[in-house]
Amino acid sequence: MDATPRSSDGQLLFLMEMVNKMKPVGTSPLGSRIASVHNGSSLFTGDAGSGESNIRRYIMENDMLDTIIQLPNNLFYNTGITTYIWLLTNAKPVARKGKVQLIDANLLYRKLRKNLGDKNCEFSDEHIQEITEAYLNFDPIERVIDANNDPVGIAVRIFDNQDFGYHKVTIERPDRRRAGFSAERIAPLRFDKSLREPMEWLWAEHGEKVYEPGFLKGELKAITAWCEEQGITLNAKQRGKLTDTSYWAKLRDLLKTATLLMDDIGTRETTDFNTFRDAVTKAIKARKIKLSATEKNAILNAVSWYDETAEKVIAKKHKLSQGDLEELTTHLGCAACDLADFGYYAQPDGSYLTYDTATDLRDAESVPLKESIHRFFLAEVKPHVEEAWINLDSVKIGYEISFNKYFYRHKPLRSLEEVTQDILALEEKADGLIADILGVEVATKLEPAE
Repeated sequence: MDATPRSSDGQLLFLMEMVNKMKPVGTSPLGSRIASVHNGSSLFTGDAGSGESNIRRYIMENDMLDTIIQLPNNLFYNTGITTYIWLLTNAKPVARKGKVQLIDANLLYRKLRKNLGDKNCEFSDEHIQEITEAYLNFDPIERVIDANNDPVGIAVRIFDNQDFGYHKVTIERPDRRRAGFSAERIAPLRFDKSLREPMEWLWAEHGEKVYEPGFLKGELKAITAWCEEQGITLNAKQRGKLTDTSYWAKLRDLLKTATLLMDDIGTRETTDFNTFRDAVTKAIKARKIKLSATEKNAILNAVSWYDETAEKVIAKKHKLSQGDLEELTTHLGCAACDLADFGYYAQPDGSYLTYDTATDLRDAESVPLKESIHRFFLAEVKPHVEEAWINLDSVKIGYEISFNKYFYRHKPLRSLEEVTQDILALEEKADGLIADILGVEVATKLEPAE
């Protein structure tokens, strides 16, 4: 049994180390068992696809997690946080296969007469016996509520392994862009976006000198000092770019190209980026300008911006044969009439359009493993965002366990009458101040006349 405090990833890595050392069932009738004490972060830290989540997934999908027991706070000497015992085995009895037992023993404790550091409570023999019996019986136990409506005692719940798993699904929305050339919009093309601040400073300080061979090499100390004053950290590659005259010249040429395109296309704004992009492409071909895809996108991004009233930006037009369509619907697990829910929009000519995604509007949903992703989307997303679609290729599987979610019991608030009576009782001690504030009349008791 391990009770060494570690970070969440450290705890789970150590747990996996113990899992790797488990003896196969064939070498021992009872297989191997592990008991490891963790803090709460091991239960849920790490998003789907992360190392922590993948360790939980491996343990769950190989049916090794038997039981987790939540312990009282302040049970250990060196920490006051809530702790948990993970019980693993590679030889579950038939009745426990595919199941996980959660035991909440957080309320089982007795106070120490004298604190020992953070430790201020302990289990009695009766508590240990109660937890042991709950573990062995493997039956649900409902939390007892006392006369004050407070939970007491032990609680147990039994779950399927899959109850802790979920699909993390990316929900996309179409990009809608307004576009239009202007001198102000293309001006930043003179600078590298990731180095804009120091490049703008150098341009303001030295102007056309930055294009003179060797000039910027001599300014390296000044550049480094200025960046340090501004709190900007430069790596070797970035320093190289800042002092590379040819790199500056390349960016200047891109600005000149954008200026030529602006002369050809004009400065009128449009809400149809698709038409605007086609016009830019034609202008580039007409002038026989050689631009990489990255350079072309840099110009287009500089002169366009998101506008929810603009047309959707088309990514690609797909002409699908019957075989292609069957392959696509099989991959997505849907009918042809549902392809729009996965980002493929049917057109009158039989083709399908896909749209660029608006990354700032991208969202994610956690869909339980037992739930259909498509059905969840139709019920929980589509009614609120009609133009959204599922990015099925981005789906990742994660596992997490939330004791608060499974064992939380809402304690009803006191009635307004009860609260009012308490306030009025205090009013008698406050010389009518509270009554004046609340606007409530309080009957005063008249003392009998002497």
